[in-house]
Amino acid sequence: EVQLVESGGGLVQPGGSLRLSCAASGFTFSRSAMRWVRQAPGKGLEWVSFINSDGSSTTYTDSVKGRFTISRDNAKNTLYLQMNSLRPEDTAVYYCGSGYLTRGRRYGDWGQGTQVTVSS
Repeated sequence: EVQLVESGGGLVQPGGSLRLSCAASGFTFSRSAMRWVRQAPGKGLEWVSFINSDGSSTTYTDSVKGRFTISRDNAKNTLYLQMNSLRPEDTAVYYCGSGYLTRGRRYGDWGQGTQVTVSS
């Protein structure tokens, strides 16, 4: 059974930092590209970042470039999202997954999400 468990969310002030983690099990993590997506209150799902299976290639949505860093530790079956210079508009539930996002819907395997709230 595939399991993806996000952690590390919370309440942070604007300009602060958080590191999200995603613990993976039930599949060959080291062979899987991974993604982070998010859903802000009252809005649809938004793709945030992608990393290939060995971590050599990463991409980001424009609004987080230069602030967020995706990484992975294949020895620990764990995906990360380091989020710096957080803004109120980053407030959302963040999901990790080995699936994909198209036309606003998630397909494949995704975690249950972790809440990130950026507020003073």
